[in-house]
Amino acid sequence: MSLVNNIDFLRRLPKLNGFSGLGAYAQGATAAVPTPLVETSEFGSNPGALKMFSFVPAQLARSPALVVVLHGCGQTAASYDLGAGWSTLAEHYGFALLMPEQQSTNNGNTCFNWFNPDDIARGSGEASSIRQMIGHMAVTHKIDLRRIHVTGLSAGGAMASVMLATYPDVFASGAIIAGLPFGVANDLREALQAMMQGSALSAPELGDRVRKASNYNGDWPKISVWHGSADRTVVPANADAIVRQWLDLHGLPPTAMSKAMVDGYPREVWWNADGQTLVESYTITDMAHGTPLGLAGNDQRYGVEGAFLIEAGISSSYHIASFFGLTDQVRQPHIAPTGVPRERADTISMTIPVPAAEPEPVAGRRSSRPRAPRSNRVNVSRVITRALTAAGLMK
Repeated sequence: MSLVNNIDFLRRLPKLNGFSGLGAYAQGATAAVPTPLVETSEFGSNPGALKMFSFVPAQLARSPALVVVLHGCGQTAASYDLGAGWSTLAEHYGFALLMPEQQSTNNGNTCFNWFNPDDIARGSGEASSIRQMIGHMAVTHKIDLRRIHVTGLSAGGAMASVMLATYPDVFASGAIIAGLPFGVANDLREALQAMMQGSALSAPELGDRVRKASNYNGDWPKISVWHGSADRTVVPANADAIVRQWLDLHGLPPTAMSKAMVDGYPREVWWNADGQTLVESYTITDMAHGTPLGLAGNDQRYGVEGAFLIEAGISSSYHIASFFGLTDQVRQPHIAPTGVPRERADTISMTIPVPAAEPEPVAGRRSSRPRAPRSNRVNVSRVITRALTAAGLMK
């Protein structure tokens, strides 16, 4: 296509809210689709200066669960929700959704500051702000305190590790996608080193980092770990370190108790004496940095493909929701109002009380696995690349 034709094509698209690195595609997509997330400005002292967004379905389940979802660098709460499909799942299964959002005044790439000591201590900074949001949601919507969960991508995944370590009394379980273990970095240099090389700490050393983060002496949250084997932004060794950290906390052996293929990808599982799964790990073969998307076990799709939201033939959001215990009760699918296209939904479950920054990563390589039919959404980034190439400004 010629540069003139590309520019004319872009001119007819809805106005873009932003175009910067990781969040480019997702932000462009949300311009045409209103977000279901609602912002709350008053929820506590907010020492980490974060924004609070949430979604509560009209048909909230009895004794509802709460899922805390933390976006990656360059993303917003709304763009990651659209990409990963969490509000659609919440609507289908009747659980509440909390999506904290970073501000550029805290971190230029809008990464959660998972390596800043002032933001990752119990009762301090961003961790405290997220805890306060959880408290607000719990009181306002009568959340079942035994059913509070947290998940996140990349810097959001590393921040999920922070929340599980500093507030283990609040969470029943967590899921970390392309993230890092808690306590492996205290400044930007150490953060970069951990991202590129992983952690050489032993399992007991990693476990001690979590044990020292609070005075907790109860049962530890269960955890699900997801990572692409071709991730060059946060190397897969970090997934191994997260698993080692939590195996040590749960007193489990290093060798998996079960290995199986799920949707074509290897999954390792560890359980306790009662047969309850406490640690699981998915390796998404040949996938780069991002959240894996695909057809869910209920034949529904959650989320839309974009930057760091990678079609891989497996729906991580649905599997994570199932791990949280949220998909046990099927609810009637919500029919979206005319003119507001949304993927249909699925999932629900977890506990509560309280009050990061990697550099902006480079867009991940897509999986070579067979792809499901693509959405009709416009890939703005690709159109711009075509235009610049046509103009001789990019090779």
